[in-house]
Amino acid sequence: MMSFTYKATPKWMAYVELQTRARRDYTVIDYYETKGGIGYNITKNNQAFVGLGRYGTYEKMKISQEEFRLWLQYTFTQRFGRLKLDHRGRAEHRFFYASQTGEHTEANRFRYRLSGTLPINKDKVQEETFFVNAFEELFFGSREPNFKRNRTFAGFGYQFNHTLSATTGYMFQREFSTKGNDNFHFLYFSLNFTIDGTDDEKDIVIPMVD
Repeated sequence: MMSFTYKATPKWMAYVELQTRARRDYTVIDYYETKGGIGYNITKNNQAFVGLGRYGTYEKMKISQEEFRLWLQYTFTQRFGRLKLDHRGRAEHRFFYASQTGEHTEANRFRYRLSGTLPINKDKVQEETFFVNAFEELFFGSREPNFKRNRTFAGFGYQFNHTLSATTGYMFQREFSTKGNDNFHFLYFSLNFTIDGTDDEKDIVIPMVD
């Protein structure tokens, strides 16, 4: 994953993310995401975000499904000493196109994620900071089965300076369906770039796999 955050003012920010995955075989890339959006800090601990993205899934080196997604998101932040917790709720509307059959479908999905970031050698994430992070995320939908997916992630990283951080870790993902469950195991690596021209003294936000 590669992410880009532009902080225009203490209130407004823009975000872009590029991601690829090897879902079935670690040596074959069979999924990609390109997405982004605009965020607004309502207060110090409350942020609203609107986003959109395009997603592609491949089978046998040919694209099998394309998706366009719109979402609204709200994040509430809590702090307990060095530990920062983020409660994130998201409502998505998804448009699917099955490339091999020509079928168009739509679906809604709702997500809740509890994530935590803990700096190791400093009081907050800033230049030259080691950190650990983790999250648990639940996915729900209006169609059976209503509980769609859960994800668990644990990782660590390093904030080199105000512009660049790197994160690596492991994510377990379980997909639920009426035909049976499917499990995925991901090794994760990201480079995160931040452009901040403000004088805001808040700690740097570390994007997590999404």
